[in-house]
Amino acid sequence: MSTVRDHFIKQAMEKTRLDEFLMNRLRDAGYGGAEISRTPLGTRITIFALRPGLVIGRGGTIIKALSKELQEKFKVPNPQIAVADIPVPELNPYIMASRIALAMQRGIHFRRATFWALERIMRAGALGAEVKISGKLTSERARYEKYRVGYLPKSGDPAMKYVKSAVYHLLLKPGIYGIKVTILPPGVEFPDKIELKEAAEEVQVEEGEEKSEEGVG
Repeated sequence: MSTVRDHFIKQAMEKTRLDEFLMNRLRDAGYGGAEISRTPLGTRITIFALRPGLVIGRGGTIIKALSKELQEKFKVPNPQIAVADIPVPELNPYIMASRIALAMQRGIHFRRATFWALERIMRAGALGAEVKISGKLTSERARYEKYRVGYLPKSGDPAMKYVKSAVYHLLLKPGIYGIKVTILPPGVEFPDKIELKEAAEEVQVEEGEEKSEEGVG
């Protein structure tokens, strides 16, 4: 049992490392996540981006270099990369986390940026969304604030299947901030979804101390 569990933990860690690498490497392309699947011929990777051309490059130069890096740095067997557009950026947690980060870089207060993001996400049709900001928010101590609106399952099969989340780290003068955006996209039906209309009108706020300045849970 522990062997199976260790295998899944290792896979999750590798996926996280790969995701962080792609996010940093393809920041200018508007990286929106990646889907990775193993095939008999190798590894199929679909990269979602706001500007696919910046992932591909002229004559495929960037995507070829990226494929080589994945093979050499991450030991990904025979990576076959495809690039897909993001039809609704407001429903992509990577994009919205990066937009909150950009707003904070420009000096906009994190709460204002968070409420703006939640409004855009819900207006795009999401059933629920959550934004968690951690770091030195209002004092020298690391803490977090979490804002949730709408319906968002936290555990079980629905959460694993449908809920999407992304973490973005931002370095400002006070230190490192973590921005985690979680979205439940439209078109998902749940038997226990009872008070969606009422919940969607109210933003729930949670505050607490962060164990690590860099961590986002």
